[in-house]
Amino acid sequence: MTKAKNGDTVQVHYVGKFEDDTIFDSSEGKAPLEIKLGSGEIIQGFNDAIVGMSIGEKKSTTIPAEKAYGPHQKELLMEVGHEQFPPEIIPEIGQKIQLTQPDGQEVTVAVTKMNDTIVTLDANPPLAGKDLLFDIELVEIA
Repeated sequence: MTKAKNGDTVQVHYVGKFEDDTIFDSSEGKAPLEIKLGSGEIIQGFNDAIVGMSIGEKKSTTIPAEKAYGPHQKELLMEVGHEQFPPEIIPEIGQKIQLTQPDGQEVTVAVTKMNDTIVTLDANPPLAGKDLLFDIELVEIA
């Protein structure tokens, strides 16, 4: 039976959960996710979990933060004064804001805390620092 290997294009169904069983992403009710293994399109731990699977095989795996989105980095937190926001942007906790860096690169940050004078922005990926659990089914190897 053919097993998935780096370089193969595969289709998978998946459910991504946190350790408390809260689902953060799923292909349920959608077309399977199509990826080229080893291309860097997906997090390393998810790629590694699929390698060696056969069509129709299902597995559950835990991907530690280090093989997912990495640790939550304090240096990616920044505090800015309310006066630094343009008048049309009124920050709210959970809000995503697109910033343009001096080199022209755009980065998305999330408003994580605020008080009367300071707004804390977090440029970490939303899943950084979290261990992720996945139920995976390999549907096709192309």
